[in-house]
Amino acid sequence: MATTDIRLSIEHQTRFAFRLASAISSTSDSKGPSGNTAFSPLSLHVALSLVAAGAGGATRDQLAATLGAAGPGQADGLHALSEQVVQVVLADASAAGGPRVAFANGVFVDASLQLKPAFKDLAVGKYKAETQSVDFQNKAAEVAGQVNSWVEKITTGLIKEILPSGSVDNTTRLVLGNALYFKGAWNEKFDASKTKDDKFHLLDGSSVQVPFMTTTKKQYLLASDSLKVLKLPYQQGGDKRQFSMYILLPEAQDGLSNLANKLSTEPDFMEKHIPTQKVPVGQFKLPKFKISFGFEASDLLKGLGLQLPFSTEADLSEMVDSPLAKSLYVSSVFHKSFVEVNEEGTEAAAATAAVVTLRSLPVEPVKMDFVADHPFLFVIREDMTGVVLFIGHVANPLVSS
Repeated sequence: MATTDIRLSIEHQTRFAFRLASAISSTSDSKGPSGNTAFSPLSLHVALSLVAAGAGGATRDQLAATLGAAGPGQADGLHALSEQVVQVVLADASAAGGPRVAFANGVFVDASLQLKPAFKDLAVGKYKAETQSVDFQNKAAEVAGQVNSWVEKITTGLIKEILPSGSVDNTTRLVLGNALYFKGAWNEKFDASKTKDDKFHLLDGSSVQVPFMTTTKKQYLLASDSLKVLKLPYQQGGDKRQFSMYILLPEAQDGLSNLANKLSTEPDFMEKHIPTQKVPVGQFKLPKFKISFGFEASDLLKGLGLQLPFSTEADLSEMVDSPLAKSLYVSSVFHKSFVEVNEEGTEAAAATAAVVTLRSLPVEPVKMDFVADHPFLFVIREDMTGVVLFIGHVANPLVSS
């Protein structure tokens, strides 16, 4: 796949990511002011691309359209993108001092069904998936336990249960799971002895005392459109990849949903707001936070126009060799994420079942304040490719789940 195709595919993938983030943030608003969220659009995108690999007809076309593959042979584009992402972006870099990245796909299929060889080859070859034959009909609970311990292993214990009890039963025929773990150390760690408690303003107008990290070192900052963006690079490994966390802080204390909406409707909004210059900082405060967030994604995906895989009209005929293939459909998509930010760096895990404009800097750089004392959005991405690994928002740093 040519690099221009990959670049375009990643743009589409990012668009999917921010559309989903906007949908999640508008539903979580109703869950009260502590509505922190975190999810991995990448994890969901790869899991659904794997579903597309086993889908046929209109179901495959709808998956490809929702996931952002365009044009003829669109599903092939999805698989080429997933292969690049899985083998290049998500390769572990910890041996060379970079972030520890662990990623896995699993296809658990009932013993009464045989996976089609073409689907199996694709899943194993491009998606690095492991396939397992299991007994849903007689031992559904044990199989759920098996899937859960597999996810726990990949995420080094951060996510213990991806399939809640009762989510699979003797009618389940297939579970596609995936898990993603990321742990990076900041290029420049924060001094823990300088971390101090201060006020963080919540969406309901009240405030809580939370620990804020601070620094006097220059930072990658950009201010425009009543928004400040902070880029915190992670230590690199022995390759060209550069992972970074972005903190998108709206000026308005209640500017979160407006910002999520902008990101989802203006495709290059994120690209346009990436800081490229280090600037001296005045006041600098960033709260430590820890978020664990899980949800069942099928309703949100239906809201984005993806209905067929979840309906009786689903066509998953490319997945299994059996007359029963006609009656298969996706019953649910479970997703869980965990993100922690502290002085050392970030630990994050998830599971699922550009134009750069440089502004001329004045000779005497003006100090810029960055005080994240009200709700903000964060993104973890790989900067060489632009692939977004995690998105979330922090409405209350004290609440972890």
